[in-house]
Amino acid sequence: MNKKELWRSLKFLLVSISAGLIQIGVFTLLNELVHLDYWISYLIALVLSVLWNFTLNRRYTFQAANNVPIAMLKVALFYAIFTPASTWLEHYLTATCLWNEYLVTAINMVLNFVLEFFYQRFFVFRNSLDTNEIAQKK
Repeated sequence: MNKKELWRSLKFLLVSISAGLIQIGVFTLLNELVHLDYWISYLIALVLSVLWNFTLNRRYTFQAANNVPIAMLKVALFYAIFTPASTWLEHYLTATCLWNEYLVTAINMVLNFVLEFFYQRFFVFRNSLDTNEIAQKK
């Protein structure tokens, strides 16, 4: 891995950590304080973290100038598969296997991090890496 891709991976990690903090924070508020059903809390927290993650990673990590609606549609496609699968996994592990809700959420967040990096890097932003105004100034 070259230096540029290593730095891109580190930026993705940092943005993902911030998105993860948003997800855990929103999930905790909705689950513990508002007492919404677990899966509703999970879905709302996931959507908010995805929007944050997409916005920052598109601009700073991948520095992509591609069409935002098309890029977001591609990300929505990823989540059209990942969200039902992870929601089912969350429900199965917490309701059936009685695993801790926060452990299961953390497992899904790690899965999401790894899968989403490769999906965005090699599919969503593949042809538009380093094309926005930030990259052009370098």
